[in-house]
Amino acid sequence: MSSLIYRPEYANYSFGEDHPFSPLRVRMALELLEALGHRVDAIAPEAARREDLLSVHDEYYVDHVEALSAGRSVTNAQSYGLDTPDTPAFPGMDEAARWHVGGTLLGARQILEGTEKRVLQLGGGLHHARRNFASGFCVYNDLAIAIRSLTRRGLWVAYLDIDVHHGDGVQQILYEDRRVMTISLHESGKYLFPGTGEVHELGSGVGRGLKLNVPLEPHTEGESYLEVLEEVVPAALRHFGPAVLVVQAGADAHYDDQLADLMLGTRDYERIFSRILGWAETFTAGRVLFTLGGGYSLRATPRVWALLYLVVNGLPVPEDLPPEWVRRWSHVLGPQPPLEFHDPSPLRVDIPNRAEIRHRNLQVAHRLLEGARPYWL
Repeated sequence: MSSLIYRPEYANYSFGEDHPFSPLRVRMALELLEALGHRVDAIAPEAARREDLLSVHDEYYVDHVEALSAGRSVTNAQSYGLDTPDTPAFPGMDEAARWHVGGTLLGARQILEGTEKRVLQLGGGLHHARRNFASGFCVYNDLAIAIRSLTRRGLWVAYLDIDVHHGDGVQQILYEDRRVMTISLHESGKYLFPGTGEVHELGSGVGRGLKLNVPLEPHTEGESYLEVLEEVVPAALRHFGPAVLVVQAGADAHYDDQLADLMLGTRDYERIFSRILGWAETFTAGRVLFTLGGGYSLRATPRVWALLYLVVNGLPVPEDLPPEWVRRWSHVLGPQPPLEFHDPSPLRVDIPNRAEIRHRNLQVAHRLLEGARPYWL
């Protein structure tokens, strides 16, 4: 079994009822697991300390977050990405974000101390936050903070990001770090926020060749996604030899997600999660820390994250959703709610140019490896 990290205060990280980054996503996933008969025993983390935040964030940026959180006026907040339509300020924002950072730090500490190998942090994944800039619903970068806590103790870390958006904040903060390899599969920045994550972004200095990006074509399906994942990840991990794998498990590459255009289904996610666990066993002696992240379809995201829990813990995936859970959440699941745990197979969507999309994605993967491998010698 894995270690599960969560506390109800995670829900305080909320930008309002109409904002897509909704605490309901995790609440629905937890209630789904409970309705399936799984007792979810979570370890409650402490909030991150200020010194933890300052391991990656500039002090004046943390000062601005604290001021806005306390309701004090900050005249230049937008120049730090704060109090914008994407990342609006709210009372208690600083503390709410620190809970998520504390959870990911706890997961890293459990692995570092050897008390756990598989850790699932049911929060965090705030991969867009930069050293001194909030972005894409992310205030503090829990992932970079946790990764740095591991590297400071001498561990080399591989970071894998399967969120549909490029993990730009983690990459930026760790761009020159030779102790960290980052791998991000995402919809191409030509079409999607944040507009970064091209194959030529390989890192700099001693970190050159260790920052890997696979920008995917819109309407990429699961078969193509798995193909490029298997083309890039094992080769990269085999070269790098990490001690720990950290995974941002955003669910917004699902075909029902309204903020992007990839076409994964739940069966694809089950295969992805299984592959990742297999790679952890092969390359990091099973040491893997998962966080959550994006995922904005309330019909899909709770199922994907419940699926992550089941796969990580080696539990069977049921055929049907519990009727009581469907009734409980009917007001957000819509007039034709899903009744089965998995999406229909094959997906009932019409995608033109399937073969061309798959060909382009594989070309991108090959181009990435050709660009990175000279730095691996």
